[in-house]
Amino acid sequence: MKYRSVFDIIGPVMIGPSSSHTAGAARMGQVARQLFRHEPERVSISLYGSFAKTYRGHGTDVALIGGILGFETDDLRIPEALEIAKEREIEVEFIEEDANAPHPNTARIRLYKGEDEIEVVACSIGGGKIEVVELNGFDR
Repeated sequence: MKYRSVFDIIGPVMIGPSSSHTAGAARMGQVARQLFRHEPERVSISLYGSFAKTYRGHGTDVALIGGILGFETDDLRIPEALEIAKEREIEVEFIEEDANAPHPNTARIRLYKGEDEIEVVACSIGGGKIEVVELNGFDR
């Protein structure tokens, strides 16, 4: 296998135990927030595959919310992201799904503020990299 960059080998600078479950999850949250262009009032995240089974232990929950709050993958506030969201009066819901998903590390992120909403489905594909596979019902 050929590597294009040393960063393909080393992986991202991050907080948390797993580049897929924390760095990738934080990036998924960041992308959803950037596309939404607001701080949400409410967040609903459906988790699939290994995300659904291990999200609390691997820090996927705090990483996703940290990304939605605008934190980078190495932000020391990530472990407190759920508390920070609560302080900002952001309602957060996690749903563990049994359905098939495009990848074991898949999340369906829904952000709401007033009449505005967005739905982003993304996968953490390893090494902190992500792939957005659906946006507001439109897939790739």
